Amino acid sequence: MSTSELEISAPVSPNTQAILLLTAPLILGRDENSNELLTASEYKKLARFLYEKECQPADLVTVGGNELLLELDKIFNIERLKRLLARGFLLSQAIERWQARAIWVVSRADKDYPARIKERLKDIAPPVLYGCGVAEILNQGGLAVVGSRHADPAVLESATQIGELAACAQQTIISGGARGIDQAAMSGALEAGGTAVGVLPDSLERAALNRENRNVLRDRRLVLLSPYDPQAGFNIGNAMQRNKLIYALADAALVVQADHEKGGTWAGAIEQLDKLHLVPVYTLPNAQQDIALESLRNKGALTWPNPTTAEKFRETITAKLTQKRSLDTEQLPFSF
Repeated sequence: MSTSELEISAPVSPNTQAILLLTAPLILGRDENSNELLTASEYKKLARFLYEKECQPADLVTVGGNELLLELDKIFNIERLKRLLARGFLLSQAIERWQARAIWVVSRADKDYPARIKERLKDIAPPVLYGCGVAEILNQGGLAVVGSRHADPAVLESATQIGELAACAQQTIISGGARGIDQAAMSGALEAGGTAVGVLPDSLERAALNRENRNVLRDRRLVLLSPYDPQAGFNIGNAMQRNKLIYALADAALVVQADHEKGGTWAGAIEQLDKLHLVPVYTLPNAQQDIALESLRNKGALTWPNPTTAEKFRETITAKLTQKRSLDTEQLPFSF
């Protein structure tokens, strides 16, 4: 897929380059020690320090960067920071590879960082996001549809029909891109002419080059998004962590099927119901004997009203239900 078929990646901003040097594995350098990278909590400390000094991440790689690094000595091993910031050549190779595949990258320092993620997740929003497709779709809301990878044909058909109705209602389907329920809902929307967002835990580069995704990416109806390096392989922890992004991008969420007390679908729904409280969470009504969905309803999930028209669908997912706000996130005083 050439960049002429898709959105041309914008230049990576100096702040984003600095954040990538500090936090991203840059998998092209497979001999690099990933243990050196700043963790999310460490980057948060660094960002707060820079804010208090009225500086930005890019200032670390300027002429005056050494003075800043000396002041960081009480917080970090500055030799570690220097090693990370010295990966400039590797970063340039990675950026060239991403742009050749129409993959863009934004950080919290960029105005194009998805507003919904930043505003809702606040201090737990990923410092960096990678994507392919038209980023504007990420701020339009929609219905998050999540469910098991292994689902019965009837359940998959229900997910496909929900995607089709979302397309008729001009609402985006947001999901995790995994086989099973996720792909069924996204395919239903895309085949009906609608839009979809796939929040991936791994292999963004492979998905961006996938022949099945090519036309809808070119038609500006699909966005692929990931907080992980475009070449990263599957990791259960990453799959769990990306769930919060799916919910943060949506107006409402529908759990089609889940495994009771295990798996990513269950964990993501429980995190939403017990902790984050970002959007209303629905479950399908035709699964009263499903212990997982019944347990989610007992924790506050709502029964999906099965809207049959585009108007009713829009009303359902945009209903202004009272949501508790999480006490576990705080507003970032800094923009990066």
